[in-house]
Amino acid sequence: MVSHTTDPKPKLDFRFLLSGPWIAGFIFCILFAVVCYFLGDWQMDRRMHKLDEINKIVANYDQDPVPYAENSSMFTEFDEQDKWTPVSIEGEYLTDDTLLARNRPRAGSPGYEVLVPFRTVEGDTILIDRGWLPTGAGADGPDAVPDPPGGTVQLIARVVNGEPTLQRQAPAGQVASIDLPAINNLVDDDIAEAAYGLMASETPDAEDTPQQLPPPERDEGPHLSYSMQWFTFGLMSFVVWGYMARLKAIQRREDEMSGETEEQGFLSAQRIERAKPVKRRRDGSKTDEEIEDEMMGY
Repeated sequence: MVSHTTDPKPKLDFRFLLSGPWIAGFIFCILFAVVCYFLGDWQMDRRMHKLDEINKIVANYDQDPVPYAENSSMFTEFDEQDKWTPVSIEGEYLTDDTLLARNRPRAGSPGYEVLVPFRTVEGDTILIDRGWLPTGAGADGPDAVPDPPGGTVQLIARVVNGEPTLQRQAPAGQVASIDLPAINNLVDDDIAEAAYGLMASETPDAEDTPQQLPPPERDEGPHLSYSMQWFTFGLMSFVVWGYMARLKAIQRREDEMSGETEEQGFLSAQRIERAKPVKRRRDGSKTDEEIEDEMMGY
């Protein structure tokens, strides 16, 4: 019985990874992974900030109102943990100092928010956002701004921190943002500059009121998935680099094996050619086969 054995394939040789191009490729993977890490960490920070905002909404938005007299510091020394807290306030609106915050789109429609100073019975003045009005036919303001109820008003408003300055000009009676220090320069009374109130209800009711602002969103957004994608991209760069290196090593091995096989085949053919018996006539002249081979070019 004749046994046939095959030579095992040589092991993959990865010494080419020490060459300049492959080292440069690995360094690129490292730099790319670092960038992806920071981008993923940035998205994670945004998610944590959003979750913190949602937690404040859940904890404060629907709780029972707290009295202004005991919590007036929420408007003068704002604490983020107090955001969206309902506060019951008694006082009167200062209608003559009504302002409009411009560029306030809602459901795809341009509009304004109505801002009215409110003087409390304690003698303080805070800014109240009474709600939203659509842009009127003139496109430079609402068609009409409803007046708040006169006299003493029982008000419930949620505490919100002021907005940053936008450094934009606005027409008379309007502001580009709810920048409380800037608004303080536009009204007669000194208003609290740390926070203002979003109106939830007022008693007595006014004949007409702006549209109430919708509750804040409680959706954390796609930040978690974006973060995971960036982390995955960073890891995949090394996977791709390693996969390409393996393909290169396999190709090099196949090229070497192919070269050896061709050489062995050539040597075998030469041996066969040398081993071929030469037939000669007794007188030393060429045989018919030799003559035929010469004619065919062999």
